[in-house]
Amino acid sequence: MTVRRTDDAEQVTLTTTTTGLDLFGDDRTVVAMRVAGELRDLARELNDGDVVEPVTIDSPEGLSVLRHSAGHVTAQALQSLHVDAKLGIGPPITDGFYYDFATDALTPEDLKAIEKKMGQIVKERQRFVRRVVSDEEARSELAAEPFKLELIADKGSSTDADGSSVEVGAGELTIYDNVRRDGSVAWKDLCRGPHIPHTGYLGNGWALTRTSAAYWRGDQRNTALQRVYGTAWPSKDDLQAYQHRLEEAAKRDHRKLGVELDLFSFHEVVGSGLPLFHPRGGVIKRAMEDYVRTRHIEEGFDYVGTPHIAKEDLFYTSGHLPYYADGMFPPLLEDAERDEHGAVVRGGQAYRLKAMNCPMHNLIFSSRGRSYRELPLRFFEFGTVYRDEKSGVVQGLTRVRSITQDDSHSYCAKEQAPDEVRHLLRFILSLLTDFGLTDVALEVSTRDEDGRKADKFIGSDEQWAEATAILEAIAHESGLPVVADPGGAAYYGPKISIQAKDAIGRTWQMSTIQYDFNQPERFELEYTASDGSRQRPVMIHSAKFGSIERFMGVLIEHYAGAFPAWLSPVQVVAVPVAAEFNDYLDGVVARLRAAGVRVQFDDSDDRFGKKIRNAAKEKAPFVLIAGGDDRDAGAVSFRFRDGSQRNQVPVDEAVAHIIDIIGSRTNSSPSADA
Repeated sequence: MTVRRTDDAEQVTLTTTTTGLDLFGDDRTVVAMRVAGELRDLARELNDGDVVEPVTIDSPEGLSVLRHSAGHVTAQALQSLHVDAKLGIGPPITDGFYYDFATDALTPEDLKAIEKKMGQIVKERQRFVRRVVSDEEARSELAAEPFKLELIADKGSSTDADGSSVEVGAGELTIYDNVRRDGSVAWKDLCRGPHIPHTGYLGNGWALTRTSAAYWRGDQRNTALQRVYGTAWPSKDDLQAYQHRLEEAAKRDHRKLGVELDLFSFHEVVGSGLPLFHPRGGVIKRAMEDYVRTRHIEEGFDYVGTPHIAKEDLFYTSGHLPYYADGMFPPLLEDAERDEHGAVVRGGQAYRLKAMNCPMHNLIFSSRGRSYRELPLRFFEFGTVYRDEKSGVVQGLTRVRSITQDDSHSYCAKEQAPDEVRHLLRFILSLLTDFGLTDVALEVSTRDEDGRKADKFIGSDEQWAEATAILEAIAHESGLPVVADPGGAAYYGPKISIQAKDAIGRTWQMSTIQYDFNQPERFELEYTASDGSRQRPVMIHSAKFGSIERFMGVLIEHYAGAFPAWLSPVQVVAVPVAAEFNDYLDGVVARLRAAGVRVQFDDSDDRFGKKIRNAAKEKAPFVLIAGGDDRDAGAVSFRFRDGSQRNQVPVDEAVAHIIDIIGSRTNSSPSADA
C-alpha cells in the first residue's frame, strides 16, 4: 500500500484486501475510518483501490462514534439491571449522549448501579460486531422491542429531528452485537453505526450525568420514557476538564445571576419565555440599545418602526405562512362572534403577532418609487417579535418568546450584494469586539441538496447557487474559521451565522446575515435602474445582536455577571467606614452622579465589613471607601473586584479615573495594578 497526507488527515491507498484494524488497530487514537465519503467501523473489510482516512478519537466525527458507543454500553448495562426495560433511541449529542428507555422512574441510586455495570462492560473489552439483516430478521430478533419495531417499519423516513436516524436510514438494516472474548453475544441493538472496535476504547473518560423524563420521538402524545444522559471523552483528563467547565458554567448561569443581581425575572402570570426586565437589567438593555442604534446610524441605516401585529395575509405574501407557521402564534380574530362559552362561532379578520420584521420593511420600501441612486437602502429597527417556542425549548434569556431584534434589511442591486454582505460582516465583527467577544467563527447555512427537505425551501436552483456562492466566498475571504451547515438555511435563502466563544470556551450562535431573493419577488419590489428599466432588488437580512435578550444572557455568562465598567448596571458602590463619613462621601457621590456615573451609596446601618461583602456581591467595578484618613486628606480609597486596593486617592483624581475608565469602553476589569 502507499501512504500520502492531506491537509487534515492521513490517507492510505490500499493495494491488498485488509480491514481498518489491520491498518490502525495498534493506534487507539483511531476509532473509525472514512472510505469513499462513508464513515465505517475499523473492522469492516476493505478492497483494492480503496482510499482510507483514519477518524481520530478527538475529531468531531470520532467523538460522535465514541459517545454513541457509550450510549450502547449504557443501554446494555441498564437492561441487565432492569430486564423489562424497552429500548428507545440513543444518539450522540453535543458533549455527550443519551439513551431513552420505557422503564420505571430512575433514581440516583439506579444511575450509580448503571455506571458500575458499565465499568464492568468496558473492562470486558466487548467487541462491537456489525451484521446486515433483512427487515424480517430484524423484526424476529427484536420482537420484544416495540420501539425498534416501529423504526424498522419507518425505515427510510426517519430524520435527525427525533434522533432516530442513528438507528435506521434509507439503506440496509444493521444490528450491532456486543461480543465477549469467548465469542458469546452479550447484547444487541438495531443501529446504523459505526462504533469503536471494542468497549475498552471508552477507558475512564466517560460518566453518566443525569436522568430526565422524555417522550417517544419527542411527542408528548406518545409513551413517556426515562432518558439517561452521559458524556464521553478521549481521556480522563478530558472528562475532568469538561466537568470543570460544567462547574464554571453553573456559576455563570445567567438565570441564577439574573436573580442575584436583580436584572430580570419571569412570572407564571405573564407566561413562559416572556422576561420582565428590572431597573438594573433595564440599564444594560438600554446601554446595548443606545450603542447599537448609534452604530447603525453611523453605518448608513435609517431608523424605522413597525407594529407588533398585522393581518394574516401579510405573512402569506412574505411566505412565512406556511413555511414558518410552527414558529408563529395562532391567529387573533378581530370582530369574531363567540358563544356564551367563548368559542368562536363566526370568524372575523385574522391577525398575527409578528414573528419577524421583514414583511413590514418591504411595505416601507414599496410605499413609493425607488431609484438606483438610493441603493443600497438600509432600514433598521428595534422590533419586538413573538415566536411560539415550545415550553421544553424556552430557557432563560437565551431562548425566549418575545424577542427584541436589532433587525435590519438592506435593499440593493444584485451587483451590490457582495459588498453589502462584506459591509454587514465587518459591522457585526466590530460590534462583537466592542462587547468583548473576539473569538469567532462563521457558519454558512445552505439548502439541503439531498432532497430530504426540498419542500422547506423556495426559489430556483440558479438563485440558490448564486446566493450560496456569494456567502461562501465572503466567509472564506474573511480569514475566519468557516463551518458548513447543509440544510440549515432559511426557507428564502442561505445565511452566515457568526459563532462566538465565551470566556470558558462555549460556542454561542450570535448574529446572522441572510441573503433573500424570494421576498422581493413575492412583494413585487422594484427600483428604477440607471437605464430607466424596472429591476428587482436583492434583500439582505441582518441582526447584529440577533436578539437583545439572548445577547444579554450570553454577556452575563461571559462576564460571570462582572460586567465591564461602561456596561455595569451599578458602576460604583460607595461605602463609608462609619456614619460620620456619610456626608463627606455623599459629596463625592454627587460629583459622580452629575457626570452620569451609576452610583449606589450604602448608608445603611450595617457594619462596615458587611457593607464590603454586600458590595462584592453587587459585582460593581469600583468600590469607593471613605474613612477618617481619607476625609482628612480630601481623598477616597478604591477596592476593586480582584481584591486589590488603592488608598487615599485624591477625590479629583478618583473621579477622573472612574470617568475615564467608563468612557474608554474597555472590557477589562479595573484594578490597582492597571
